[in-house]
Amino acid sequence: MVYEYQGVKIDWYGHASFKLSDGKLQIYIDPYLIPKEPVKADIILVTHEHYDHCAVDNIRKLLKPETVVVATGDCLSKLSDVTSKSVKPNQSLEVKGVKIETVPAYNMNKSFHPKENNWVGYIITLNGVRIYHAGDTDFIPEMQNLKVDIALVPVGGTYTMNAEEAAEAVNVFKPKVAIPMHYGSIVGNTADAERFANLAEVEVKLLPQS
Repeated sequence: MVYEYQGVKIDWYGHASFKLSDGKLQIYIDPYLIPKEPVKADIILVTHEHYDHCAVDNIRKLLKPETVVVATGDCLSKLSDVTSKSVKPNQSLEVKGVKIETVPAYNMNKSFHPKENNWVGYIITLNGVRIYHAGDTDFIPEMQNLKVDIALVPVGGTYTMNAEEAAEAVNVFKPKVAIPMHYGSIVGNTADAERFANLAEVEVKLLPQS
């Protein structure tokens, strides 16, 4: 099932893998999981170089000559032959008319995603809708002042926020809609998503995998 919000269609393929579309552009985020016969990408966003986010083989399956890959430098070093833009936290850029902002993504109390690695989440403005993909992160101070319509947030724990921490985060920055991710594949399960939904004080959409 595709979730649609003000003309923006959101597909969740599982884990942290999404496709956003406004009917013109196809934007993939962290394509670790993709359909067997995917629509080719106009833009691919990658939050960091871990294999379940920077899935090089899948990125190549999504490429067409004009595709632009936006990613951290450690991921792009594996994709030296593609059209790309390297990003760090707290940047703003425009790709194919789409405004893209980077937000820090890191762990506060574990070592899987150190702040000094300069890994990111993204805010994508599509059709006037601000969509935040948090990347692999804990509830960090930089989230407190986010102004977004839709938040895609990890809830699986171990490597990222757990359900309780993710709910605490969205209860602070108050997106209009929150969609849990980063569960059901490598870590976490549907119970984590449901627990997040019960604790969140904002509208939550539990998306089935496309």
